[in-house]
Amino acid sequence: MKRTQIQIPEPLYKEVKRLAALRDWSVSEVFRRGAEQLVAQYPDVKKPGKWEPPAPRDLGKPKVAPERWRDLLAEEETGQTEGLE
Repeated sequence: MKRTQIQIPEPLYKEVKRLAALRDWSVSEVFRRGAEQLVAQYPDVKKPGKWEPPAPRDLGKPKVAPERWRDLLAEEETGQTEGLE
């Protein structure tokens, strides 16, 4: 077993002592069980490797012809919107 020291607010310590007395556990046992629950909730996360983008997928036919993209961008920048064709 490893020994450690922690600092907790007084109200939390009182609740831990109350729970320990209620369950007939030591204060250390309350913290140990709490830590075990947290570790179980947050399983080991793989360390990130080299990032790769997701595989491309077909999104269907464009709603606007590629020739119109530049025009639509200019309209958006000037505040004029004529809608999609």
